Amino acid sequence: MSTTEFNDKFDSMSTILNSFAYNLTKNVEDAKDLYQETAFRAMTNREKFRPGTNFKAWLFTIMKNIFINNYRKKVKANTIMDSTDNLFYINSGDTTISNDGESDIMMKELNKMIEVLDDSIKIPFLMHYRGYKYQEIADHLDLPLGTVKSRIFFARKELKQVIMQQYANLDELRERAKS
Repeated sequence: MSTTEFNDKFDSMSTILNSFAYNLTKNVEDAKDLYQETAFRAMTNREKFRPGTNFKAWLFTIMKNIFINNYRKKVKANTIMDSTDNLFYINSGDTTISNDGESDIMMKELNKMIEVLDDSIKIPFLMHYRGYKYQEIADHLDLPLGTVKSRIFFARKELKQVIMQQYANLDELRERAKS
């Protein structure tokens, strides 16, 4: 494939590549940088493209690999290694006793709220909470996958409303207690 043909093919893919870059980065400037890096790598490695294969897939693979490599570099750069000795402990007792009372009370309240839900949304929600995957829930309940996802969404939405109603006056009570 000649350089002119390669450049023409690449130019015809520029809109699609820009869209894909934006989908990956969710940022206009980062998408432009990713597109530019992809263009550079594609142009410098054009001899590696085999005519008769999928040009679009080849470009998308280059772009995706650049994005993944950049992401890994960012994650590695943001990792802070603390090599200091941990010789100073505020509470350096031999045993630490944890008090789970507050979280136990909150879980009991949450379980009561869940029990009030209609069985049609409560059962898929509880199964999802216990670690079942959407498809496993759908197979077990003999429901379409979309229905299971919707019911879990509606259960979350309803629980959120119940929590908001139950604790709506909590901020007001705290303010009164401070006065």
